[in-house]
Parts: sequence; C-alpha cells; structure tokens
Amino acid sequence: MQNRRGAANFPFIVDGLDAVPPELRGAAVAIGNFDGMHRAHQALLREALAAAKSRGTPAVVLTFEPHPRVLFQPNMPLFRLTPREAKARIARALGFDAMVVIPFDPEFSALSAAEFVRTVLVERLAVDTAVVGFNFRFGAGRGGSAAFLIDAGKTHGFRVIVVDRIAGPSGERVSSGIVRDLLAAGDVERANAILGYRWFVMGEVIGGDRRGRDLGFPTANIRLPPEVGLRHGIYAVRHRRPGGAAHDAVASFGRRPTFDNGAPVLEVHLFDFGGDLYGETAIVTFVGWIRPEERFADVAALVECMNRDAAEARAILAAAGPGTDLDRRLMAES
Repeated sequence: MQNRRGAANFPFIVDGLDAVPPELRGAAVAIGNFDGMHRAHQALLREALAAAKSRGTPAVVLTFEPHPRVLFQPNMPLFRLTPREAKARIARALGFDAMVVIPFDPEFSALSAAEFVRTVLVERLAVDTAVVGFNFRFGAGRGGSAAFLIDAGKTHGFRVIVVDRIAGPSGERVSSGIVRDLLAAGDVERANAILGYRWFVMGEVIGGDRRGRDLGFPTANIRLPPEVGLRHGIYAVRHRRPGGAAHDAVASFGRRPTFDNGAPVLEVHLFDFGGDLYGETAIVTFVGWIRPEERFADVAALVECMNRDAAEARAILAAAGPGTDLDRRLMAES
C-alpha cells in the first residue's frame, strides 16, 4: 500500500464507502472532521498509525465532506483551514494508506449512532481499531459519544481508542477555532505553533493584469475560496510547485487598495525565479507576518515599500529554518 506499504493500486483519496477497496477493510481508522489537522488531531492520527503498525493493518483516515456546518448552518460561511486536498496531503505525509471521504449529506446525517456503527464501521469497513477524540460525537442529533462507541466495539468485536485532550506547546488550548482567530489577526506564527506545521493553501495560478510585472515584482496569482478568513496583508511565504522545489517568496493577500480594491486575491512574488507558473497548482506556506495591507499615494511609494517587504521576507525566511518534522515531510511530498 501507499506510504507504509509501497505503491497502492487505489487512489489515496477514496470517495465514498462504495469505493472502499478490499485492501482497506480491517484497518485502524482515525475518525473525525479534522479541519486544521492540528496538534490534537495529530495525536489522534498517530494513535491510529501506531495501532496499524502493531496489529499489521492498514491505516485509514475516515472523514466527511463538506464540513457538517455547511449542511446545518448554510448561512454561516466557514473558514476551512484544511479543505479536502490539504487534509489528504497532511494525512499522506503522516504515513496513512488512504483517506476515505464520506459525503455529509442529509441522508448520511440522518443515520443514528447505532446505524453509523453497523453500516459504516462494521459492514463497509470491518474496522479492526477505531480511534476518536474524547469529545467525539456522531450520529443523528449527535447521539453517539466516545463511550457509546466503546460499548459498540465490545458488541461488534472491534477495538476503540479514545484520545484525551491535548495542550499546545505552551499549555494553551488547541482548537480549529483558535487557529482561525489567529489567522484572522495575521498571527501566523502562533497559528503555526498550535497547528504543529506551517499553515498552507493550495490553488491554481491564474492570469492577472500583469501590473506586478510592470512594477518589477511579477506575481503568481491565486484565487482563494471567498470564506478564507486570513487577515489582509503582506506575508513571508514559501511557494511549492507540483513535484518541484520550494521557492522563498513574499505574498500579498487582499484587495489591492492602491489600484482597484477588487475581490481578494493571493499574489506571490517568488525570489530569484523567472519561469511560467500559469495553470499550476501552487502550495503556499505561510511563515511570517510583515504588515497590513494599505493604500499608497502613488506607485513610487508602493514600490519602495514592496522592496522593504521583500527584504524583510527574505530575513524572516532565512531565520525560520525548515520547521517541524511534519513541515519537512510536507515539503518532501510530490
């Protein structure tokens, strides 16, 4: 199998229970939404990996798309920290064999906790070990709990591991909501500390008005989902090309108030690079905050500030190093 067991004969992302291959039955399965894949999620995920290794089974992430809040609170846009592809990239870097994605639709949300255990965990996946967090709730009306799952495991013959609350590196609470708040404030360093890796976005490089090229700062433009709640401003980042090397860069996320004050876009200026990036899927990793977005009186003042931004970004990136072990694994991902 992929990662731990060599080349897989199925895709890493398995869409829906009907697509689950026989090779993934009997797995150690980490269950959750995992938006953020932060340190607490990683503790749970590593328990599943350890169980898979000790029992000689596949290691699988079982997750749900879209996020349940999209179904239950459609009028409240959710800033997704790790959309499906980003979540899969982290799971792959950690060493999982596959990520099974169940469509979270009205039909699935109506399953009782007992039906979820019987149809999903027992009949479709034949799980060997289920790993969940202490606050895990599932089934219609959130009727199932970790304690319910332990009892169900005894009835159906699978093991259940429940992971306790995990604190951050300084003893702080770890949650996706806290990370969203920190990114909304532009505090990427504290957000990254809670995540346990440097937050990144993925998106296609699209054509722009080429204004950056005219100013001496050509950029790769990436349109992020409208619900992304990152603070508008200038950041020190690393830009990763598909299957290629990472490039240090400086990025602006915002509405370009000096020019058109339009829809937010991420504009990334790669240092010491002159190639064509159009149409590529870029991975942009956020390392440090530089300043808020601002409107300049003229283009000359803007260019002067952009030069200072670039110098500061180079300094931040030079001092930052390669990051955590997970950062290094993610950088090695193709």
